[in-house]
Order: sequence, then C-alpha cells, then structure tokens
Amino acid sequence: MRDYITMHHYPVKRHQIRWVYEKLGLQSLAPGPHTSKPHPEHEIYPYLLRDVEIVRPLQVWSTDITYLRLRKGFAYLVAIIDWYSRFVLDWQVNINLEADFCIETLERALQQAICDIFNTDQGSQFTSNGFTDLLKEKKIKISMDGKGRALDNIFVERLWRSVKYECVYLREWESAGEIRDALGEYFQFYNYERPHQSLGGTTPANIHNTVIH
Repeated sequence: MRDYITMHHYPVKRHQIRWVYEKLGLQSLAPGPHTSKPHPEHEIYPYLLRDVEIVRPLQVWSTDITYLRLRKGFAYLVAIIDWYSRFVLDWQVNINLEADFCIETLERALQQAICDIFNTDQGSQFTSNGFTDLLKEKKIKISMDGKGRALDNIFVERLWRSVKYECVYLREWESAGEIRDALGEYFQFYNYERPHQSLGGTTPANIHNTVIH
C-alpha cells in the first residue's frame, strides 16, 4: 500500500500507512506471519542445537505450522521432520490453530520411533502440556527456537518452501479436504521419489530407512 500511494499520489512512509489502518480499524484478510503465538503461562525451554553436529536419523526432529490459502479462508499444516534425513515423519491439516492437531501428529510420529531431541518454536501449540508431556514421557529432550530466530528451525522452513512452490501454489484450493488429498500425494513424492541435493541426490526415505535398518 505504501508503494502504491507513493507511486500514484505522494510519498508516504510505512508507519503512516500503519497509523491510518489502525485509526480506520482495517486489517489484512491474510493471516499474520506468526501462525503460532506464545502462551504467557507455558514453560519455554532453551535452544539445545547451537553448534550440535547432526550425524544420524532419530537424533533431532522438529515441527512447525504454516498456513495454506484456500479460495475462501485458510487451513493450517503441521509437519514433523527428521533433521538428518529430511524425512517427513507425519503431518496433518486443520482448519484452526488449536493444539489438538499438533498433539495428534506427534502421537502418531512417536508410534513409529523416538528421537533424542525435539525442536519447536515457542508457539502455544508446542508449549502446551499436552504436547510437552508426550515428549517427557519418552525421555526426549525439548528444544525451542530463540524468540524471532526462524533459522533455528531451518530444515522445516526449507520444507515449507518446497511444499508451497511444488504443490500449494500451483492451483487454487476449494477446501481443506481437497488440499489434504494433494498433500498426501506430495509428501509421498517428497519422501520416496524427490531427490535432494543436500542428500547427495538421493531421497529422504533412502537415507532414513537405510541408516535405521
């Protein structure tokens, strides 16, 4: 908006546009950049992965939430990824940001295997007792990104980029069910068929399953 008004009318600053929006009670139809917000009463855990060398599957898992634009509204995607192999262990699409769908995804992932360290951001879904208690029960160390440090969870950020440019952005979606079906096919492709340059041109499944078994 700042660029549009500057181009067609007269120069303005970003803070001037923000001030006018606030006075008029205007908000963007798109969700804000933070899909998971901190809860003031939840415990925050320290970041454990600075300078840690990732050398094998099941050493570190992490998760995050991203939004998916539908023709009318939004849905939300959570996924759990193994840092070493880039293998997507489990995922789920939901129409709201309650913690339940994140907890359900973690439960399914933990039925497959257990990692040493689990990393998240400081969002309320991941600091909730329901989520952290599952990790504590399995004796998994809990690590959380520093505030405002998206690069602390860089492997999930790279996953979101691939998901959106190779699947989500290719068409418009009518419903959460429709995009869920498409993502099911995409994650199968991502894990078992899509070669990764960072993995020496092989697939996440090949690295993940070969080393584990």
